[in-house]
Amino acid sequence: MSSKATAALVGVLTLALYSGLSMAADPYQLNLQEPQTIIARQTYDQHTMVLWVCLVIFIGVFGTMFYSVLKHRKDKGYKAANFHHSTTVEIIWTTIPFFILIGMAYPATKTVIAMKDTSSPDITIKTTGYQWKWGYDYLTGEGEGISFLSSLSTPRAQLENREPKGENYLLEVDNPVVVPINKKIRILLTSNDVIHAWWVPAFGVKQDAIPGFIRDTWFTAEKPGIYRGQCAELCGKEHGYMPIVVEAVEPEKYTQWVAEQTKKSAVAAVDVNKVYTMDELKAEGENVYAANCVACHQANGKGIPGTFAALDGSKVATGPKADHINIVMNGKTGTAMAAFKHLSDVQIAAVVTYERNAWGNTTGDVVQPSEIIELRK
Repeated sequence: MSSKATAALVGVLTLALYSGLSMAADPYQLNLQEPQTIIARQTYDQHTMVLWVCLVIFIGVFGTMFYSVLKHRKDKGYKAANFHHSTTVEIIWTTIPFFILIGMAYPATKTVIAMKDTSSPDITIKTTGYQWKWGYDYLTGEGEGISFLSSLSTPRAQLENREPKGENYLLEVDNPVVVPINKKIRILLTSNDVIHAWWVPAFGVKQDAIPGFIRDTWFTAEKPGIYRGQCAELCGKEHGYMPIVVEAVEPEKYTQWVAEQTKKSAVAAVDVNKVYTMDELKAEGENVYAANCVACHQANGKGIPGTFAALDGSKVATGPKADHINIVMNGKTGTAMAAFKHLSDVQIAAVVTYERNAWGNTTGDVVQPSEIIELRK
């Protein structure tokens, strides 16, 4: 047996032993997360089963090999047998692996089929990946019409090592997805820019979000709790800052959350035809800039030399207004500048106004939401 094969089998044995024996002490160190849905539980059980099968095969193969080496050595007087073919042995070493594979493939196939069965959901949520946040739209069921963006909420000071890391460092968001327990939740996935992936390990869910396509997956949370995941595709420089948080609650609490969100939406509703003052737009624009732009362009608008362009004194922020709006809405091909057309008309108008009148920029330009509406047509 080759050294590579030996190393691989030793690795399987080590993983099997640690998974099977050490999981009680620390279930998150080397094993899968504790399953919280039926699909996750089936995946967990099959993963454990396959590891034990590998362990049994390892012991059988290496036990036979070591026994043969020790008991049939030349110094014990044994002579090597001369044979070239055994139909019986060939049938045995073909039949046994065949049944082992069938035994593993059958439950795995049932689980994969169940993963794809997104029929008859209680709630459908459209999930859109952006660089670098998630957008959620509740399409059906209780909560229909609720929409929000979910962004990383870990303080910038922690990212820059100016503060100690929090308990949920890089796995916390400002707006978690809230769902009721014991309800089938269908997730429709797409992307606004590049390929992302919606991955929540405790639910056994991992599905790519691809621009121009709609893919789906589902889960049913069995008990209340907060479950965390991340984007699992390399989607750009902020890939590691794109967490997913799902809060599963009792149906009564979910109804209460829906009522609160509906009320917030009504309060937050704005008249896009309103003519805003410079001060109003700059105040809102500063908030939008802090949430979406500061990581690349910095709070002082100076950017990162050689990596991200400065906005303070730039040709974009002091040049034609239409060009500035276009690059904010549609991004710039071949650069890290992503499209932000998913922002509201008021937010885009506000952030452009802010950038053209902040730091050393003094264009005096005011962009109204009505202008953004016209450009979207």
